[in-house]
Amino acid sequence: MSPRERHYWLMKSEPDAFSIDDLKRKKQEAWDGVRNYQARNYMRDGMRVGDKVFFYHSNCAEPGIVGIAAVATGAYPDPSQFDPKSKYFDPGSTRDNPRWMLVDVKFVKKLKRTITLKELQADAALDGMLLLRKGSRLSVQPVEAAHWEHILALE
Repeated sequence: MSPRERHYWLMKSEPDAFSIDDLKRKKQEAWDGVRNYQARNYMRDGMRVGDKVFFYHSNCAEPGIVGIAAVATGAYPDPSQFDPKSKYFDPGSTRDNPRWMLVDVKFVKKLKRTITLKELQADAALDGMLLLRKGSRLSVQPVEAAHWEHILALE
């Protein structure tokens, strides 16, 4: 069996909560608090160590891709789901049957500039990209290899 080819992802974070600069400072961090089943499934079933990630700042003055990270661990239970003091606490989740998973991501680089959402939306080469689909709000989503390469060339 041949090794699995690398996959590419986009992960959104509000910069006031956790920014690319925070990841750069910490070097590696658990991507916790995801409470959408599809986003969880991408982390649990799709992400593998070494996959590359676009770090995307959302819900800010200039949303866009600001950096690159890499998946550093396989998926494991998000500990915040078990903590009654956490805003991510889930009373329906148990340690024997955890509902929410996460991966750790590690810093790779900060882009020289933000590749803005408006710029991405105006680029015909990115037609079909999940991020650009109307109503797409997933905080964790796959990126096609061709789209990954094209976006890297925009920097």
